[in-house]
Amino acid sequence: MLEQRIQQHFFDSADLKYQAAEALTGPIARAVDVLATAVSNGHKILICGNGGSAADSQHLAAELVGRFERERPELAAIALTTDTSTLTAVANDYGFDHVFAKQVRALGLPGDVLVAFSTSGNSSSIVEAVRAAQAREMSVLALTGRTGGRVAGLLREADVHIAVPNDRTARIQEVHLLTLHCLCDGLDWVLMGEPESLA
Repeated sequence: MLEQRIQQHFFDSADLKYQAAEALTGPIARAVDVLATAVSNGHKILICGNGGSAADSQHLAAELVGRFERERPELAAIALTTDTSTLTAVANDYGFDHVFAKQVRALGLPGDVLVAFSTSGNSSSIVEAVRAAQAREMSVLALTGRTGGRVAGLLREADVHIAVPNDRTARIQEVHLLTLHCLCDGLDWVLMGEPESLA
């Protein structure tokens, strides 16, 4: 029945989140520290991803520039997925693999952070963005699924890898969404201390 199929999605998502809570708490905490250090020192956060991960990139940038659940000073964050003129020009002239890397090279500075979403870890545009960020002496925060694919092989000790332990794209993206909310809440907590209330 359709209702059972729908219900199973909820059960599967909940089960994965319980598994991910144990596996990802440490990496997410490390990621918060990296982001907090960057913004506290006047650096910015560049964010990229394709498809649903492009939406995650914009979502994270909006929460950082605007606010999450508490009022706080604006944080410098740019989603590299939103400038259609740049994206289409670079894709047309150089190939889609370079749509984020060229923006990273143009905008990124040492001390900045690249947040890169790729459910498979194999997206060539994300691989090239990671390489560009590392060449710019930026930290990399990679959110992937499975084993992290090609992206995992590029990460250095100072980088952070948040790999959702699942093979299904929808489930991985659901945990990525929760993770970006954890990052925002963690940043607020590190930068401003304990909130008076979560209500």
